[in-house]
Amino acid sequence: MPSRTLVASLVAELMGTLLMVLLLGAAVIVNAFSAGELGLLGVALASGLIVAALATAFTPVSGGQFNPAVTVGLWLVGRVRTVEGIRIIVAQVLGAVAAGAILKVVFSGFDAGDTPWSIGGGGTVFVANGLSELTAISIEAILTAVLVYTVLLATADARAPKLGALFVGGVVTANILIGGLLTGAAMNPARWFGPALAFGDLSAAAVYIVGPLIGAVVAALSVRYLFAER
Repeated sequence: MPSRTLVASLVAELMGTLLMVLLLGAAVIVNAFSAGELGLLGVALASGLIVAALATAFTPVSGGQFNPAVTVGLWLVGRVRTVEGIRIIVAQVLGAVAAGAILKVVFSGFDAGDTPWSIGGGGTVFVANGLSELTAISIEAILTAVLVYTVLLATADARAPKLGALFVGGVVTANILIGGLLTGAAMNPARWFGPALAFGDLSAAAVYIVGPLIGAVVAALSVRYLFAER
């Protein structure tokens, strides 16, 4: 029978991921429906604050990962066990799928014609027109590597200051400002997958799954073998 601590950790990852994907998706939908009133800066700042707040709230319970790429990074540096990591990723994906469904219900309504949900692409992210798949994968890999470096060195490392969640939120904001117009700067397979599944468009799976995982692996292995505390 799973321990109470394990159940609490998995529920925290599910709920944290659900809330994160729900709010990030809502920001994208509102911005699209309002013809860009929030703007890239508004979406980036909202995303960074959301991630920082949720990471701060849930870190004492589960570590506040909310991202399969981050979980893979933590696993590669030995801070998450294999079975534990699999369970956490399943919880994250379930939370993201639930968030995608909620976005569809809330922003679709019952009116005919275009709805905020359809105009906003279901709250998911897309590759910019004219950008090759390889370039998009590379962008997501680089942005995710920066994020995972920050998580591993600013939050999960005992030597780091106790403001790691704020640093992570800052990196999310900066990365969206840099890559938001190119790939949406998902940096998180679950953040893409939940809304994309609800929207019915999984064609960019390679970009938003392979890219972040490559970035996570590169960051984690370099931390493990080059930057680890001796």
